[in-house]
Order: sequence, then C-alpha cells, then structure tokens
Amino acid sequence: MLERRAAMTTLLAGRRDDLLVVPGLGSTTWDLAAAGDDDRNFYLWGAMGGAVMIGLGLALAKPALKVAVITGDGEMLMGLGSLATVGVQRPQNLAIVVFDNGLYGETGMQASHTQSGVDLVAVARGCGIEHVMDLDDEAGLQNLAGLLRTFERPVFARVKIAPQDPPRVLPVKDGVEIKQRVRRAVEKIG
Repeated sequence: MLERRAAMTTLLAGRRDDLLVVPGLGSTTWDLAAAGDDDRNFYLWGAMGGAVMIGLGLALAKPALKVAVITGDGEMLMGLGSLATVGVQRPQNLAIVVFDNGLYGETGMQASHTQSGVDLVAVARGCGIEHVMDLDDEAGLQNLAGLLRTFERPVFARVKIAPQDPPRVLPVKDGVEIKQRVRRAVEKIG
C-alpha cells in the first residue's frame, strides 16, 4: 500500500500546466494543500459526495483544460451516481482518482464498504468509464502521474493507500476566495 500524502505529491510532481485539481472532503484536501497550495486547486469544504460532479462541471465547461478529481473512498461511495453521469457524458479531460484506505476517515475511521467487497473499479467500468486502473505500488502511481498530463478520455483510478492520519494542512476555507482563485487560474491557462 502507498502512503497517501506521498502519493498526492507524486501525482502532482513536475509541471501541472493546465491541470485543475478538485480534492474531496477532508484528507485529500489536506494532502493537496500539503503538496503545495495552488490557484488551480478547487478545495471543497462541506460538500461530501460532490467532488466528481464539480470536476465534471469544470471539465465540460473548459474542455481545453484537464481536470483531476482526487478524493477518498468514503466520498466516492457517497457519490456513486456521479460515475454513471461521467460514463454517459464521457468528458475527454476528466480523471477521477480515488485514494482507498477502506475507512471513513472523517467520521472516526470506521470500515468503509470497500473493505466489505464494494469494488469501485468495477463500478466505474460498469458505468461506462473504459480506462480504469487499480494500483497499489509506486510503479503504478508513477504511471498514473504521467497519465494525468496526457489522457484524452475519461480515466478512473483506485489507489490503495495505507490507513494513516498525518497532521492536517488546511488551505483557504473561504468559498468565494477559492472560486475567484480558480477563475483567475482558468483565465490564465485557458
């Protein structure tokens, strides 16, 4: 299994160019902030289950830009219907990366449904997302990091991570400020 904070850093290492990142609630937001705050980070606060739909909206509105949603298994389980919408819409510029530690980290580390057999990769494939990945090692993570800069069709990747609770790195919380930062970044690159 991979360490989640290091995995986030690996995914975003190097040039991000036109990559917008939408992290899910909690851990992936803190990991993204720890990897380096950036105006292209669309942090969500209190919007559990909404990361993929926010990412889909950005991808459809800005087809020349790449959008990566990086979220956890708990949030993905809450928003499973979003995968069906992505499968129908088929945005060429949307990647969904799920850090799966098998736990609901934001509510006390209870076992999530992925520990009981829910297969997020199979769900994504069943929703019509053809390019799916299931990885748990550094080589697979490096492959995914490269793909985030070059993909040309919807991507879904499950990244198996170790259960950990590193110190929180909190980014800006003001929703208006976050929106304005992302808008400015999009105007510059798109």
